Amino acid sequence: MSRSEAPPLPEPLRVPVADSHTHLDMQDGTVEEGLARAAAVNVTTVVQVGCDVKGSRWAAETAAAHANVHAAVALHPNEAPRIVLGDPDGWSRQGEREAGGTAALHEALAEIDALAALPHVRGVGETGLDYFRTGPEGMAAQEESFRAHIEIAKRHGKALVIHDREAHADVLRILADAGAPERTVFHCYSGDADMARVCAEAGYFMSFAGNMTFKNAQPLRDALAVAPVELVLVETDAPFLTPAPYRGRPNAPYLIPVTLRAMAAVKGLDEDTMAEAIADNTARAFDY
Repeated sequence: MSRSEAPPLPEPLRVPVADSHTHLDMQDGTVEEGLARAAAVNVTTVVQVGCDVKGSRWAAETAAAHANVHAAVALHPNEAPRIVLGDPDGWSRQGEREAGGTAALHEALAEIDALAALPHVRGVGETGLDYFRTGPEGMAAQEESFRAHIEIAKRHGKALVIHDREAHADVLRILADAGAPERTVFHCYSGDADMARVCAEAGYFMSFAGNMTFKNAQPLRDALAVAPVELVLVETDAPFLTPAPYRGRPNAPYLIPVTLRAMAAVKGLDEDTMAEAIADNTARAFDY
């Protein structure tokens, strides 16, 4: 089996659900093809997430063109330091860049602010902190960007979509300090059960991705087990984090049923009950 080969379509869900976090712009095929495959298994809504100015513009345009696509717009936590400090390796999709300093960061944030005002943009994210890819030199830019996104989300009444990688304590601290928006979503939830209790207490949504199916992901399953069902979402983060048994192959919204069924098993719920809860939660989280 080729690692690049798309996994087969799973058995359709009986209850329609949403993929709360996907990157259609990084997936093979057209948007229409991706949405049709998803609809064939009853994944009828997707949240398309931007990670930089260009991707956020694309997300907003795609949501404007498709009734079942909602957009989230942001500078990814790793994008902020690249804008400020430059990106000599061209690691991101934009190629190598000169350092732009804080002026360039503020310019980019102003563009995100303008996009966040659009009616089909339902979220501000993915924003937050990433200590896996960004070292100490980039932390100030990440935090400034994160705090700015929190304010943008609150100003426009949009959901805040959080990327938290190896930065749990600081993400929770900044949210508490700045005052979290009314609707806050931890995308690709990566904390443990203790953190899930803290998030539940604060009313934060926790969105689980295909990595909760991985053999080594018991801490994620423990977190899901204690997360209140009314605060749980499902996502692909496609093309990344393809659920087992297809790990390493390309992910797409049509694989949501695989993860949802694994989640239902952890929660001790039947598939339809889990799907109904997730459908309701996603609509509440993103206010559609």
